[in-house]
Amino acid sequence: MNRVVVVGAGITGLMSAYFLAKKGYDVTVYEKELYPAMQCSYANGGQISVCNSETWNNWPTVWKGIKWLRQPGAPLLIRPKLSYRKLKWIAGFLGHTIKGDHLANTADTIRLGIESRGLYQKIIDEERIECDQVDRGMMHVYTNERDMQDALDMQDIFRANKIDWKMVDPREMIRLEPGLAKFQNLVGGSYIRSDWSADIHKFCTELTEVLKRKYKVDFKFGVEYNVVGAVVPTVIASGHEIYNHAKIVGDSFNVYPVKGYSITINLNTEQDKRCAPWIPLLDNNKKIVTSRLGDRLRVAGTAELDDVNYDIRRERIEPLLNWVHENFPGVSTRDYSSWACLRPMNSNMMPIVQQSKHNENIYYHGGHGHLGWTLSAATGKMVAGLF
Repeated sequence: MNRVVVVGAGITGLMSAYFLAKKGYDVTVYEKELYPAMQCSYANGGQISVCNSETWNNWPTVWKGIKWLRQPGAPLLIRPKLSYRKLKWIAGFLGHTIKGDHLANTADTIRLGIESRGLYQKIIDEERIECDQVDRGMMHVYTNERDMQDALDMQDIFRANKIDWKMVDPREMIRLEPGLAKFQNLVGGSYIRSDWSADIHKFCTELTEVLKRKYKVDFKFGVEYNVVGAVVPTVIASGHEIYNHAKIVGDSFNVYPVKGYSITINLNTEQDKRCAPWIPLLDNNKKIVTSRLGDRLRVAGTAELDDVNYDIRRERIEPLLNWVHENFPGVSTRDYSSWACLRPMNSNMMPIVQQSKHNENIYYHGGHGHLGWTLSAATGKMVAGLF
């Protein structure tokens, strides 16, 4: 049996391991953390959101980013400290914006997302994985006419790529999701029945046990893997550290650690559970998402460029708390936890699935940015297809 090493036990690494093991490979996973899914796959927004596939390389996003530069609680924040890696990524992002591949990349991301969503459902069903899945669709929420018009302008590309994108008025939104009854400045939304939410950490934890028991995958936790001179085929799926691993091998990727924040609210009372939404939501103006994970409410958002920095900053958590207070006043936030991760974001917003140019034994799987949960099943299958 042919051996393969996978570096990283987050969602990208586990999906790589799963599809390689299904093909009959003898897989060993190396993870420097003591447990699976302890970084970007620990407490993200929880959404399998193909409807959120629009890439960011467009001029409206650039102008919003400039406007937000001096706002500490802004959805996108670029810290003033400069570094070569940050400047390189910003230049690459602007280069793809100028190039105008935004719509083509969005269409490719949608197609990947649709495939991935189906693969996840198949894995959940076949492997009997419990991960607090909520299959009630997903809703984009618009609080101003400009965002509503942007959504109308984008709906054709989603519908053309077989996304069941439906525009809904406030009355219909509240009928579908009664928790929206007190949402501030609601002007409309879009509802996508085929998307859903689930707890990525639970999924990864249970899948790890399936891989050990059923597919005989060996896990080495708390161990750093040295890619120098790798003689066994190796998949690098180590989040933002793909940048450093590639550098060692001699490859180059314009991947940056874009920090994201979340809070997880424990719904302790019947009122909390009654008032918290079940349908996963995306507030298009605030760039905040929320997902119901059993008796917890996950609220996530914000993007921050601050190089490799894991600090959880209060001024970045407060907008998430305030959003809950304003729009779901019946939900108490007295019992919550905060979290931040460094999402590995490619400058063109597209995932990386390829073999090294300098070492035929090295393969890369990463760069998904905010869509790691949504896309990794499809890209994991693609990685296995390279072998």
